Amino acid sequence: MKHSVWKNPLFLIGLLYITVLIMASFAYTWIWDDEIRRLYFISDNGEILEAAPISPKWTFPFGTDALGLDMLGKILIGAKFTVIAAIIIAFLRVVIALPLGFVTAVYLKPYKRFINGVVDSFHYLPLIILAYLFLYPILWMPFEGFSTTLLERMLFEVLILTFLIVPILSSLLSNEIDKVYKEDFILSAISLGAGKTRIMIKHIFPSIKSRLVLLIGQQIQQALILFIHLGLLTLFFGGTDVSYSPMPDPPQSITQEWSGLIGDSIAYLHTAPWVPLVPILFFASVILAVALMMEGYVRATSGYSYYKQRFKQRYTPAIIKTATTSKRDFKRMDV
Repeated sequence: MKHSVWKNPLFLIGLLYITVLIMASFAYTWIWDDEIRRLYFISDNGEILEAAPISPKWTFPFGTDALGLDMLGKILIGAKFTVIAAIIIAFLRVVIALPLGFVTAVYLKPYKRFINGVVDSFHYLPLIILAYLFLYPILWMPFEGFSTTLLERMLFEVLILTFLIVPILSSLLSNEIDKVYKEDFILSAISLGAGKTRIMIKHIFPSIKSRLVLLIGQQIQQALILFIHLGLLTLFFGGTDVSYSPMPDPPQSITQEWSGLIGDSIAYLHTAPWVPLVPILFFASVILAVALMMEGYVRATSGYSYYKQRFKQRYTPAIIKTATTSKRDFKRMDV
């Protein structure tokens, strides 16, 4: 039974969390101009009890980093860059792949098998390796400093991370469109003289709209995971600030985006685990929020559980599937 997605609690919880996080990030920048509180040490009667990095306290709920900077402030500053970039990348991937998939399924149908064969080879290339090779010259600060602006570097990274996955997505959407194109209502529209563009807009797009929504959610999650991997490789969104002094500091994030907060603090995982774990937990929370939105959307529009169905498809043993028989099968055997 279908319901409005705006009445589904799972969808609203995920959407509210992401919206509040982004708004809080912009509010922090507007009110405090990205200034971050510092706490170098805690003392009592002149005796130092704890020095930076300081563990979580009531006044510093996520603790501080090695420089005494408040982790909560860094998280809020970087939230808008991290989350919005992932959303933009996901939308661009689907928006660009959709017309390419339509062209492949409708106009290049004789070459579809060849195209899919070529695209399938991308599955064997680790995406993170390709991303690192393309992004290193752009994001790693050279000795003389960056020759590009922050906006240009962010734009280049968004485009590269978008186009790396477009061939695979276009092939996937091509297969989806090809299935819909063989439906009876499409054949009826063709026989009535409907053009291919009209068929795409009026018939195919509404048929795969739910699939596109889920695809965007999946791509947001994948983009966030890709950011984490790049952060571990010290390639940060917007650029990596590199020190070339005789006693260099660790690479720093220019924008305080979350992958940079992981990459420049992973060495503290054992001594001050809250420093790298805080951005990791926020990554996980946004991924979970997107998952809640996807689950809520499917429940509202289709009436079934998205993740429950995926779990059954993935983990139901094949031998059980083949051994299962229906009542119709028993009737045939009785005959």
